[in-house]
Amino acid sequence: MKYRLGDLCCIVSGSTPKTNVLEYWGGNLKWVTPAELSDDSYIINDTVRKITELGVSKTALNSFPAGTVLLSSRAPIGKVAIAGCDMYCNQGFKNLICSSKIYNKYLFWFLKSKTDFLNLLGRGATFKEISKQIVSDIEIELPDFEKQVKVANIFEKISHLIYLRNQQLEQLDLLIKSRFVEMFGDPYYNSKKWVTKPFLELGDCKNGMNFNSQETGIRIRYVGVGDFQNRVFITDKNDLPFVSLNEMPKEEYLLKNEDILFVRSNGSKELVGRCVVVCPNNEPITYSGFCIRWRKKTEKVLIPFIIYLLKHDSTRLVFSGRGANIQNINQKMLQELNIIIPPLALQTQFATFVEEVEKEKTTVKQSLEWLNTLKSKLMQEYFG
Repeated sequence: MKYRLGDLCCIVSGSTPKTNVLEYWGGNLKWVTPAELSDDSYIINDTVRKITELGVSKTALNSFPAGTVLLSSRAPIGKVAIAGCDMYCNQGFKNLICSSKIYNKYLFWFLKSKTDFLNLLGRGATFKEISKQIVSDIEIELPDFEKQVKVANIFEKISHLIYLRNQQLEQLDLLIKSRFVEMFGDPYYNSKKWVTKPFLELGDCKNGMNFNSQETGIRIRYVGVGDFQNRVFITDKNDLPFVSLNEMPKEEYLLKNEDILFVRSNGSKELVGRCVVVCPNNEPITYSGFCIRWRKKTEKVLIPFIIYLLKHDSTRLVFSGRGANIQNINQKMLQELNIIIPPLALQTQFATFVEEVEKEKTTVKQSLEWLNTLKSKLMQEYFG
């Protein structure tokens, strides 16, 4: 049977005490904002900022109890969590205090499955927002309470397994980074006194293509800034986007196995200088003008060694980016980077270690993909 959320929950929002009144801030009362919620949020037990009793009384704020389902209603819409204790919030929420008819964790998972739908409900010219009435009118299929608990427990277990798999991937990445430092030391400060060479003496660089979105004709996969997140190697091309061009790019814009791409320019300073190894395996793949391609021209270095050297924290300091709005690096900055050249035998030993760990990562990623697919399938089954 379907119910309106407004018939199952008391929907409450909040407000922001005046930020220029110091007496309202720095107390011991928890006050949450949408920025503190992420895709991985579940139970929120603490907040970044705290307010005082005076801030509460002057702003006429009302707290909501532990167990309240937090729903961000703007900037962004659709982030969900559960309050682990009494707290207050700003105006960016439409929170749901559940009645005895609905299990709060069941409602949490229902709302998690409806992110796209919630964003479609957003209204407003300057920025989208969902109102109390919109949230109140959302309908939910409600089985008996025992079934609600069972469904919520299923999603909780799957999500915990997903969390564990992601932790495994992080630990495997840390394992490689630790092994790198153990074998080669700090690459930027050259703590082991290896021979060094300027980076661009070891390979050549080429900026990417500027695509025209109006062009139609040849469809070709490409690597853009969005494809650098949490990656070291791109070997599976199926998730790379396509671009349509009037003609096949020139050879210099087509990637070859073990080419390294850098993020050359981006609005986010954190992304500039990120790098990834691309292995097209004879499939034509190009790259956007926001990237720089580096292709090695010597046998003195191996790609697994180079990529982890470039990803080392101290090396990343070189890629701080220049520019007021759009951050960027250029080939001159790469030229100024000196690269340590350890013995090839040591690099080979490290490359073998990376290969074995990457095999383990592939197994974990396959399990993670299966769990995410299962989660999506069950969300569709239970929540439509």
